Amino acid sequence: MSTFLLPPEPITSLDAYLATEHGGLGVETAQRIGPAATIEMIAASGLRGRGGGGFPTGRKWAGIAGQTARRRYLVVNGAEGEPGTFKDRALLRANPYQVVEGMVIAGFAIGAEEVFICLKASFEREIDAVTRAVQELQDAGICSDCTVTIVGGPDEYLFGEEKAMLEVIEGKPPLPRWFPPYEQGLFASSPQAGWEAGPHGADRRTDEPNPTLVNNVETLANVPHILARGADWFRTMGTDESPGTIVATVVGDVVAPDVGEVELGTPLGAAIDGVGSGIHPGRRIKAVFSGVANPVVTADQLDTPVSYEGFAAIGSGMGAAGFIVHDDTACMVGVAHQMSRFLAIESCGQCPPCKIGSGEITAHLARIEAGDGDDDDLAAIGGWLQRVTDGNRCYLPVQEQLVVSSVLRAFPEEFAEHVEQHRCPRPASRPFPRLVDLADGRATYDEAYARKRHDWTYAEP
Repeated sequence: MSTFLLPPEPITSLDAYLATEHGGLGVETAQRIGPAATIEMIAASGLRGRGGGGFPTGRKWAGIAGQTARRRYLVVNGAEGEPGTFKDRALLRANPYQVVEGMVIAGFAIGAEEVFICLKASFEREIDAVTRAVQELQDAGICSDCTVTIVGGPDEYLFGEEKAMLEVIEGKPPLPRWFPPYEQGLFASSPQAGWEAGPHGADRRTDEPNPTLVNNVETLANVPHILARGADWFRTMGTDESPGTIVATVVGDVVAPDVGEVELGTPLGAAIDGVGSGIHPGRRIKAVFSGVANPVVTADQLDTPVSYEGFAAIGSGMGAAGFIVHDDTACMVGVAHQMSRFLAIESCGQCPPCKIGSGEITAHLARIEAGDGDDDDLAAIGGWLQRVTDGNRCYLPVQEQLVVSSVLRAFPEEFAEHVEQHRCPRPASRPFPRLVDLADGRATYDEAYARKRHDWTYAEP
């Protein structure tokens, strides 16, 4: 299989992009066949959203385009914050032009009035790359009539949640709304589903719904290739239910953490070997997590196909294909504690059962990990896992429920060891894989994250 999303060398100019075999042909095809046929081609390709949910892209576009609305918007989600994931940043470093071309096609297909590209403000290198790509395409007349705003948002995990992302675009904190973007969308005041519905300019805010399409960076990177080469070409790769390739990140207890393009349907163990160069000699894989959104994958499940249906078949999810690998020296109580702590900190507090419950689960896991826990702590964790999702606005408390409960089920003996021996019998926990950079087989983690508090402030070092 030839990879197409990650070129051997970064493409750093529009001229270099247009000199590739298919650069720019996607937009030409879309303009020639029209919006409806463009959406039909994306639907026929079977492309599914690469942000983690895997929703069929063509159906999502058709749902926006089919609404009777005076205004529609497009939002490009590049605010990746899922631990262990670096794919969007890798794509924007390697070839931002395919992402922007995909954005132009999507905006054309749904009749978007304006486009917003959302990245974390700390992603300076990626912001520079996508800004340059947008400017060059506009100067070349490829995107001359499109209005594009690049939004540098906060580092908080919930900035990547699509309802919270709309709040940030409107100048507010990343607090998820009730209604999804396709129902109300940007600049719609009736009803507004965040904490406030303040004015955003008489020329923008309306009492009508403004359906808004939110697509992940990798999803849009696939679009120009499909338009240029056809839906049948795309379906020559992957599986019937998950066509194409996926950009996977492999970090943790591997020889060389990296990002690589993998054909969907590849066994998970082979993907870990191919992208992360496998685990260290003498060690074996104990557990793999796809970020903090899905149940653990255990050592006996490494033949699971990297596909949406493959992970669903084992009761987990592929997510954004950011795979965190733990070898047989890892303490799974410590892993559960770190993941729970991340979710507890990143919870926004709008739903008290989420903020309080995830915090309580984290506290009890910390006691067990330190050797101070007992059966009462395990019972308390079980009780909170049943309640943490009460009234949730977003998926975060579901993640807490799925991840922690899966570790409890998969590794009960380790929890028993901690309670019975009053100590952790394994080495200290690994760094939490919140990636700052990933290059040359080396992952750089956010060391400051250990100081982040539940109110999103940081303790002094």
